[in-house]
Amino acid sequence: MTTQNGNEADYRLPRGAIPCRYELTVVPDLQASRFGGRVSIDLEVVEPVTELVLNAAELDVTDARLLPAGGSQSELRISLDVENERAIFSTDADISPGSYRLECTFGGRLNDKLRGFYPSSFTDPDGSIKTLATTHFESHDARRAFPCFDEPDLKAVFSIALEVPDGLFAVSNEAEVSVTDLGNGRRRVQYADTIPMSTYLVCYVVGPLEASEPVDAGGTPLRVVTPLGKQHLTRFAIEVAVHALAWYTEYFGLPYPASKLDLVDVPDFAQGAMENLGCVTFRETDLLCDEETSSIVELSRIAEVIEHEIAHMWFGDLVTMKWWNGIWLNEAFATFMSICCLDDFRPEWRRWVSFGREKDYALQTDALHSTRAIEVPVRRPDEAEALFDALTYLKGGSVLRMLEQYLGTERFRDGVRHYLAAHQYGNTETTDLWDAIEQVAGGEPVRPLMDSWILQGGFPLVTATRDGDEIELVQEPFSYLPVHEHEERGGEPSGIGRDWIVPIRLAERPPGVEPEQDGGPGQITAALLGPPPNAAEPLRLTVGDGLAVVNAGGSGTYRIRYLGPLFEETVSSLGRLTALERFNLVSDTWASTLARISALDDFLALARRLKGELDPNVWGLVTSACSLLDLAVAPEDRPALEEHVRALFRPELERVGFTGGPGEVPEIPRDRATFIGVLGTIGADDEVRARSHTLFDASRAGDDRLPADTAEAILQVVAWSGGRAEFDAMHERVSRPVDPLDQWRHMLAMTWVREPELVSELQKMALTEIRTQDAPYVIRMLLANRAAGQSTWRFVKSHWDELHERFATHAVPSMLGGISRLADVDDNGNPVLADDVRAFLAEHPLGGHQRVVDQHLERLAVNLGFVREHRPTLGELLAKA
Repeated sequence: MTTQNGNEADYRLPRGAIPCRYELTVVPDLQASRFGGRVSIDLEVVEPVTELVLNAAELDVTDARLLPAGGSQSELRISLDVENERAIFSTDADISPGSYRLECTFGGRLNDKLRGFYPSSFTDPDGSIKTLATTHFESHDARRAFPCFDEPDLKAVFSIALEVPDGLFAVSNEAEVSVTDLGNGRRRVQYADTIPMSTYLVCYVVGPLEASEPVDAGGTPLRVVTPLGKQHLTRFAIEVAVHALAWYTEYFGLPYPASKLDLVDVPDFAQGAMENLGCVTFRETDLLCDEETSSIVELSRIAEVIEHEIAHMWFGDLVTMKWWNGIWLNEAFATFMSICCLDDFRPEWRRWVSFGREKDYALQTDALHSTRAIEVPVRRPDEAEALFDALTYLKGGSVLRMLEQYLGTERFRDGVRHYLAAHQYGNTETTDLWDAIEQVAGGEPVRPLMDSWILQGGFPLVTATRDGDEIELVQEPFSYLPVHEHEERGGEPSGIGRDWIVPIRLAERPPGVEPEQDGGPGQITAALLGPPPNAAEPLRLTVGDGLAVVNAGGSGTYRIRYLGPLFEETVSSLGRLTALERFNLVSDTWASTLARISALDDFLALARRLKGELDPNVWGLVTSACSLLDLAVAPEDRPALEEHVRALFRPELERVGFTGGPGEVPEIPRDRATFIGVLGTIGADDEVRARSHTLFDASRAGDDRLPADTAEAILQVVAWSGGRAEFDAMHERVSRPVDPLDQWRHMLAMTWVREPELVSELQKMALTEIRTQDAPYVIRMLLANRAAGQSTWRFVKSHWDELHERFATHAVPSMLGGISRLADVDDNGNPVLADDVRAFLAEHPLGGHQRVVDQHLERLAVNLGFVREHRPTLGELLAKA
């Protein structure tokens, strides 16, 4: 299914030889920034071949020989195909079917691109800079560390040994089985054999590290490995991982597939984390924390990342996709499972409610004509890099949640168990999961239902009307821009499909009843809208006199539009909706506003009806809308916007208070942070700014740390309304952090500055002192900053080659996410920068990542259309609101 549009031999290895077992020895030299090693691969030749073809990139490969079982060895000639990243081993005689061992030595340089085998540095407690070496192989970078069959379906057992200098810590996928003194200042650490696994899951880390004492997690030794001096920040990670191992073992019905689990902190890391079997690597801010000074949002993020990676031990490592077109299921399922696990770990955090915001973010991308299907053909493995996006993780996770809620948790879980048991240690296609669930789902059409969601882009707008005791539902594709506008811009054909099979859960909600998170109580009707052959036919469902709630529980991956009296009835009955249902109502109304289906004043009226709303996700969506209003408003009308924001949010801040107290429910601190942030920036609230500066000055003086849950908001307000002194103080905190989360907060807060001189300094820091893993995010935030966006775009253009050279390949399109905010227009309604942005990026295409760039450009077009439409009348509209 992935061989179209090209010759498979150009990017897939021949299948004449299959690896069974690797014996891999790696010898790192951190001082010289090099490594060497030896690899022996037991393989089965399944058909006569004239050569053995492996993957190798940026490696010197020497001393190759082939040892047949029971025969004499023969020397092999080595040729390197640099363009296709291959090492070709040949001999004078044909190689007959049978068992063989291929042996060779190799060497290479620790690269500076945060992939393959690469160095990372940190400052130890004594102030000395230390270096470690670590691996990151997904998707196809194991070939940069040793010659191998670097494709996911070519699984094999790995026996790994590291020859490391005395005094350095070394860790790999499996447990140590022996340590041998080599007598030359080095020791050889031998690790146990792994299960059969793909090359991208191999991992080893060497350096001045230390590990926590092993904790027995249901029979599995568990540790957190950190650079020296950071062990005091590991307690929460251990607690999360112990819970996750137990929870997943029960849910999946299979034991954890490795003999131990190490969670390893890597200071320089391009991703959030990586699910290497038994040796998971993490970005510092996604693993380490001080619980006493961390917010609920930060703790939730750390817990979820840990749970996401541990879910992969079964779903991805034990059972693996055959080829990279299936990467979505690995990541979407781990996203889905991590939220299930977190909801059990801390149910009071109501994680499925906050996931609504992430689903909404995915739908924002999926409403663009430049969207794609969740699962798409992948030819070359480097094309997979562009698939690690919101559609893969968030839309994919949300359609799994939609299926689970439609089928029921038990039937869904039983199908997953059946799938894992049937395919453990093997490789699968996506349809294998649907078939397994379908077998236990009592005749539900799981495969056609899910195919309609994963094999076409976009999602439907489901319109609901009431006719007596019936609710009529119809679907149509949803998009921000009409198709003709997209075609006029000269883009690719629209990626938005049509005619989905839509799982509907309709609740009849009586008055005076507190709704439950899953959509109950009250009668819930489950039905499918649009199964063939009547995909375009309306669905009619009978209801009584209660409030009719379509998408009851809020798990549907689509938008709802209530027409006529049904909309007013719903808006007037917000107390009879769950928090996620209220979020969906606000989200769907705002999306319809951007799509020019609904009027802006309808959204503003709905926002006013939210008085006393408890859920911070709902308020977060309203503040996001205010941020676009902040771009759209004319300079002379800005006082009207500031007054509107203060009128909307100041009563809410007064309700929750500027500082917290004992016994608060978890939503209140997040509400408080949202209100402080929007009032102190867009709202220009003098009191909020003054109190924020007072708290910030006290923290600088060492009197007290900022409150964890409002620290990020307070720092944003201080950066937005402050100047040189505040900027320098934040810079000092970034340079000498208290802990990784504190450093991250201060660094991102600096991107809220508005003075041109400070903006310029921060831009230069992104090219010099800020870590390459973090700098793209800094530039993205500066591009999105109304006061800094134009100068930052000029900076990006003038330093394009340097940014490309410094940042990881996938980081550049991510950095460009901020261009969607460059939507200003002049007095005549003409774009100030948008045309220049489009022209420059057309001249500098990003290959396999171009679709992501096209999505940013289409978001820019949507925002530009909003600004053009509303700037002339926005001040008057806000004054009336």
